[in-house]
Amino acid sequence: MIAELEDKEIKQVYKTSIIQQTAYWSKVKNLQGLHTKAFNFRTKQSDLYTHTESDTYFIGDLLIVIQPVDQEHSIAYVPYGPEVEPSEENQGYFLEQLSESLRTFLPKKCIMIRYDLPWQSLWAKDESCYDLHGNWLGVPEKNIQEIRLNYSTEHWRLRKANTDILPSNTMFMDLRKDKDKLLGGMKPKTRYNINLSKKRGVNVRSLGIESLEIWYDLYRQTAQRNNFFLHDIQYFRVVLEARAADTASPADVYLLLAEVEDKPLAAMFLVISANRGTYLYGASATENRNYMATYALQWRAMEMAKERGCTEYDFFGTAPNPDPSHPMYGLYRFKRGFGGEMYHRMGCWDYPLDTEKYSFYTSMEFKNQSYHLS
Repeated sequence: MIAELEDKEIKQVYKTSIIQQTAYWSKVKNLQGLHTKAFNFRTKQSDLYTHTESDTYFIGDLLIVIQPVDQEHSIAYVPYGPEVEPSEENQGYFLEQLSESLRTFLPKKCIMIRYDLPWQSLWAKDESCYDLHGNWLGVPEKNIQEIRLNYSTEHWRLRKANTDILPSNTMFMDLRKDKDKLLGGMKPKTRYNINLSKKRGVNVRSLGIESLEIWYDLYRQTAQRNNFFLHDIQYFRVVLEARAADTASPADVYLLLAEVEDKPLAAMFLVISANRGTYLYGASATENRNYMATYALQWRAMEMAKERGCTEYDFFGTAPNPDPSHPMYGLYRFKRGFGGEMYHRMGCWDYPLDTEKYSFYTSMEFKNQSYHLS
């Protein structure tokens, strides 16, 4: 299926709306101390898609982050890649062939390739996976998932990972609509809160790197309030400072702050790549929540993305359904109010390169599952 695979310079990574597959993201990871690699692959259109007999070739690429496990071993992590989404019947075989082609290009003691697939879940259109109200019930057990994806493979090696690294559930806003239609598609309470924030004097502006401490104070409050891991400020400095202007796939990063009379209320990172604006990270103050600053912030981010030519806005992570027991239920309610469409991704899938060490690694990983910020 993979007619040809070759490595290439990071700066030649193709332009894409998936920021984790850009030269910009490679720069972020390099500044965080990780090594990245990029590859072109070539395959027939007919091998990707079942409803075409075309003999023309498709040329795609992918960015891989080499993540060390210890001094000798590593993992090849593909964040939201590969971007090209084959027909369902061909997905497993495509990943198998791509993995075998990549094997010789990766470090000798690379344990596995972990694909954080951006593709729509194979069960997203399965009516049995939804309740009577249209709420997503989730995917079947791991062994059932593995049977389905491996069905077309030769060696049945693809394994569903114990944990997803990047969000597998998100919401997309269609920014091709005019502003009145966008507002009209929101839930009444969300629309009311956007207007309320204006009436209460909430202003949204961009911050420079010199104001990163303002963001970090809000982020610290959010982490303490929600009991999640607190990253060092340098993590966010890198995201804001990284530049890839001399590459084929740059990204524009904005740190937006919502405030009232110079009092910081909420902040977020907006990243624009190709035709997509992505809400990457967000934080808010514990006090003064009655100003509805987070609503003003999201609406301004959508406006900015639209002004810069984006056709879609990615909320970048939410609970899969309105289950009050889910730790991200609050985010679900908040983001759902803006009227976007739910999208369920495939999540992380592993292709073991060393089956014995892979089994040991995943057993240790299972004992230490947690939410990731990557």
